[in-house]
Amino acid sequence: MADFVMPKLGPDMTSGILVAWHTKPGDRVKRGDVVAEIETDKGVIDVEVFSSGVLEKLVVQPGEKVPVGTVLATLREDGGITMPQASAAAAATTPLSTTPQVSPSQAAADLSKLRISPSARELARKLGVDPSRVQGTGPSGAITRDDIERAAKQPQKPAARGFDAVRMRQAIAAAMSRSKREIPHYYLSTTIDLGRALDWLTAANEKRLVTERLLPGVLLLKAVALALRDFPEMNGFWLDERFQASAAIHVGTAISLRQGGLIAPALHDTDKLSLDELMQKLREVVQRTRTGALRGSEFTDPTITVTSLGERGVEAVFPIIYPPQVAIVGFGKVGPRPWVVDSQVVARPLVTATLGADHRVSDGHRGGLFLAAIDRLLQEPGKL
Repeated sequence: MADFVMPKLGPDMTSGILVAWHTKPGDRVKRGDVVAEIETDKGVIDVEVFSSGVLEKLVVQPGEKVPVGTVLATLREDGGITMPQASAAAAATTPLSTTPQVSPSQAAADLSKLRISPSARELARKLGVDPSRVQGTGPSGAITRDDIERAAKQPQKPAARGFDAVRMRQAIAAAMSRSKREIPHYYLSTTIDLGRALDWLTAANEKRLVTERLLPGVLLLKAVALALRDFPEMNGFWLDERFQASAAIHVGTAISLRQGGLIAPALHDTDKLSLDELMQKLREVVQRTRTGALRGSEFTDPTITVTSLGERGVEAVFPIIYPPQVAIVGFGKVGPRPWVVDSQVVARPLVTATLGADHRVSDGHRGGLFLAAIDRLLQEPGKL
């Protein structure tokens, strides 16, 4: 047997509310299945599993608020494979107390206050009915199975999982204050000529449908990911007063929200994806970020973050590290600027790349070599 516990979806998270189960005892679950929704003070997040087994027992019911580490369910393992939770190691790798998480809809936020029997709640789940939108006719307004069945026959507009700007700003402020207080930052910058990369990109996109064309940002993400293979001290976490390198390279990409603020979910195994695969993953994660449909692993898994404010006209960005990560890369706008080529001053498309890194783990010498590696990779775009 293995325990599935209340995950730690941020370094500052101490407890959470189980909003809903997406499985029941006896169900078989496999790696990547979303099994529950958890509400923190920052948002509602889908929580998936990373191993396989059969769900044995639900210990905590929807609406209950419990501390991090509390057993939510038990799993009968397949061949000794455990059902991973945000265990001490996995949970500690979360960088996203530093970024705003998905805020709950009012329906989700009020779910714990509903008067509804377990059987009516289970029926609502099966029929796809949002209990918070159902008028109860039972004692003291309790929601009955009949209420759920009537609601299932009526067209329902799904509740949006939007973003709470106030909580978002509070989360960002708390995380950035912690980062600047605890992490001895050092900053470096370099200018990269993107002429070869953009010429290659133009030629490559001519062979693609409009919907399949690559964006320049994909080249930057892939170059950072590949450079990390030679600079493992930039790819990992500061935990328990020591650096823990990550074997995998999961680049978190900062995505701005239309309402303001940003989220930096992980693009898993960025270094192993082709440019086309990375472009597809990026499109998907941007869409799910802006509709509030990210998964727990996308919050907890980034091993480094890349941010860009180029589209806002910013020439350079000096970003703050997302703890417990130890490095963050920034890119400014790409534009024609004077550049010396073969002793001649010419206009070239340049971008300023910056690095914010943790001096407990690396130094300016290694940081400079890391930025140079990114530059070198971008001069051979066909090999990305």
